[in-house]
Amino acid sequence: MSITEAELAEARQVWGDALIAIAKAYEADGIDGARSVASATLDAAYGYNLGPVLFKPTLASGEKTFRPTQEGALSYFVGHNPDYPLDTGFGIKGWRKVESETSASFIEDDVAMWMGWVVMTDKEGQITKVDKSFGYKKDAEGTLRIVLHHSSLPYQP
Repeated sequence: MSITEAELAEARQVWGDALIAIAKAYEADGIDGARSVASATLDAAYGYNLGPVLFKPTLASGEKTFRPTQEGALSYFVGHNPDYPLDTGFGIKGWRKVESETSASFIEDDVAMWMGWVVMTDKEGQITKVDKSFGYKKDAEGTLRIVLHHSSLPYQP
């Protein structure tokens, strides 16, 4: 079950749509709504069911820089977790549009890696552009799972 470029594009679209859904759930139903949508996203799109996910969020530092657990990822997306006091909830920032621009991808059988830019627009029209790498593994059911998620702000010389 080799992964295709179309599946990679679809997986990035699903991720972007989920980020928007988390933001809208927060606006409609507060933190509980956002937490519910974010948790379902982590279950559906990430490979925590396969083992640790290599997750390095954009705005994470210190001992909590890396998030191999689902709890750490959920905290990054919605905040409100005393174990991660620096998390402000990246997913609840009012996102309305998410696009990706591919630099390159690598596919070998049921594993693929993608690197490029992800451009997010919030409800005020403000744009945030991040450097992003995703690694995927296709599970036994044929679902593409994120097993590597690295994000950083572009270098500003």
